[in-house]
Amino acid sequence: MKLMKSNVFPALPQFFDDLFTKDFFDWGVQNNSTTDTTIPAVNVIESHDSFTVEMAAPGMSKKDFQIELENEVLKITSRKEVEKEVKEGERFTRREFSYQSFVRTFHLPKSVVDDSKIKASYENGILRILIPKREEAKLPAPRRIEIK
Repeated sequence: MKLMKSNVFPALPQFFDDLFTKDFFDWGVQNNSTTDTTIPAVNVIESHDSFTVEMAAPGMSKKDFQIELENEVLKITSRKEVEKEVKEGERFTRREFSYQSFVRTFHLPKSVVDDSKIKASYENGILRILIPKREEAKLPAPRRIEIK
């Protein structure tokens, strides 16, 4: 029994969309992403005492991020504009704006995390958010059961 239908030509509709909407001679950002957006990759690591959220965001600085916690939702936002200086007398026929922005959200139930002790740092292109667990939510250490 199959759980999924197989499509003989899965990329065919996308090919026709691309044929009529993309400029194949312009290899800018528009041709590299179907949504024209970039969302940083995230790792969520659980340990005995905490969760750690690692977000890959190279080329940014800590002032480019805003982290908020409201109603059990951790919200990470960023907006970065790159302004290039225009020299006097310089003319250009095409200049594309350059900015990056994203929003990522995570649900943090109060019954599991101690939101008063959340800490964040940014180093070597990685944003790290340490989210401690409440004492009652920590996993008990494994114990050995003696066989009699």
